[in-house]
Amino acid sequence: QVQLVESGGGLVQTGGSLILSCAASGRTFSRIVMGWFRQAPGKEREIVAAVTGGGTTNYADSVKGRFTISRDNAKNTVYLQMNSLKPEDTAAYYCAAKYGGYIMRSDYDYWGQGTQVTVSS
Repeated sequence: QVQLVESGGGLVQTGGSLILSCAASGRTFSRIVMGWFRQAPGKEREIVAAVTGGGTTNYADSVKGRFTISRDNAKNTVYLQMNSLKPEDTAAYYCAAKYGGYIMRSDYDYWGQGTQVTVSS
C-alpha cells in the first residue's frame, strides 16, 4: 500500500512557475513508477509526466520543455516543476504510483487527493 500526499498548488499568472510535491509512504519508493496527471473541468484526466525509480522520464507533448518531473528517493518525494504556465494548464493535478508497466499508460494503482493549479490570463 502506498499513500500519496500532494502539495504546492495555487494561483499563478500566465508565464509564471509553480512546483508541486508529492510525498509517498512506504519503504519501496525507489522501485515505484511515479506519475503526475491532471484533470480540467469537463475534460478527461490526462497524464502529464512520469518517472521510473531509476530516473527515466517522459512527458506529454503539451508540457515538453516547460515541465520537469524529478524525484528524491531519499525523501520519498516526487516533484513537478512547472514553468511558462498557460491558462490551459489550469486543472486539478494528481500524483500517482505503480510498481511497473509503461510509465505513460494510465493504469496507476495509487492516487493522491489532488492539488488545484489555476493559471490566470
